[in-house]
Amino acid sequence: MAKKTVADIGVRGSRVLMRCDFNVPLDDDCNITSDDRIVKALPTIKHILNAGGALILMSHLGRPGGEKNKKMSLAPVAKRLSELLGREVIFADDCIGPETKAKAQALKSAGCMLLENLRFHKEETIKDKAAKEDTQLRQAKDDFAKELAALADIYVDDAFGTAHRDNASMYTVPSMMQGRPRVIGFLIEKELKFLGETLTNPEKPFVAILGGAKVSDKIGVIENLIDKVDCILIGGAMAYTFFKANGQEVGKSLCEDDFLDKATELLAQAEEAEREIVLPVDSVVAAEFKAGAENKVVAGDIDADWQGLDIGPQTRKLFAEKLAGVKTIVWNGPMGVFELPPFDEGTKAVALAVADATDKGARSIIGGGDSASAVKNLGLENRISHISTGGGASLELMEGKQFKCIDILDDKQ
Repeated sequence: MAKKTVADIGVRGSRVLMRCDFNVPLDDDCNITSDDRIVKALPTIKHILNAGGALILMSHLGRPGGEKNKKMSLAPVAKRLSELLGREVIFADDCIGPETKAKAQALKSAGCMLLENLRFHKEETIKDKAAKEDTQLRQAKDDFAKELAALADIYVDDAFGTAHRDNASMYTVPSMMQGRPRVIGFLIEKELKFLGETLTNPEKPFVAILGGAKVSDKIGVIENLIDKVDCILIGGAMAYTFFKANGQEVGKSLCEDDFLDKATELLAQAEEAEREIVLPVDSVVAAEFKAGAENKVVAGDIDADWQGLDIGPQTRKLFAEKLAGVKTIVWNGPMGVFELPPFDEGTKAVALAVADATDKGARSIIGGGDSASAVKNLGLENRISHISTGGGASLELMEGKQFKCIDILDDKQ
């Protein structure tokens, strides 16, 4: 069932607690190197402020392990957000406690404040399974969540990047706010529309592109997509596990020997479902794993002292042909070691093929992570239908998993 969004409720005169994903990259001097995640939260933030809500923002940044760490403070985010909004964003030195509560209570209509990093408190990341098994952990998580829930009248979740986690701010807090409005923001609404609806009812032909290092990371995705897609294109190091399962020599290429039987099983499932899994027909191999290393193109067996680091030119051509004329494309994972030239050519070629297909009417979705970075680095962002903000979350959505932190929010009537 569709979830209520912030547009479905009134916020004027109310304090609104909004979970964002401000996990932005910082340099050694704590300067933000990309404000993309802040910018993508702006539509929901501006809507609430313009509608007269008093907005309290919360997020995590990095993995501080439950301790204060100046290198992971959200203070730079408050500064950048103030610049983007053209108004002061009050910064709270903690996310809970009497001072934070006082600042929240004093916040006026259309005022905005940002709480300090949620993960400075270990209670934020206590898993529900551990809390169920340990009374003390459950009490600690509940006490932490109770303080956050007491700050506001309304809860808004717009943090798709952490939608697959049962963090206190994502699940326990809205659980405690039952009876008060609990809705999603525009960013999550867009993610669910593009990823969720597309996977549920894709326009055919539908092609999925899967890459990255490990077959083990993509098993659930392949199993969920086999009955939905017309074709799955496999690239990246995960392809070499399929090669070895087929009896091919892969040299020093990354290969998950524990998943050879599973790779064989997946190929059999696709054949039984009359779906096509397309493996690379050639690879760019190198004797060393370094930029500019001596390399060559190999079709078939890879010699013992060489390793595959990218799809080859014939595979790039084949994948582009498979993408021509399709109506739906979902892509997760690079085709090679794209951060190490010249082994980025396969990912570049696929990105261009996806962009070309989109130009001709296909709906294209990039599932976050490295493939999203590659598309942005190539300047193709505006030629893609949707680039997900959550790598892990988008992967789990592609596996068909439900997010309980979204499930508990208010349904549309």
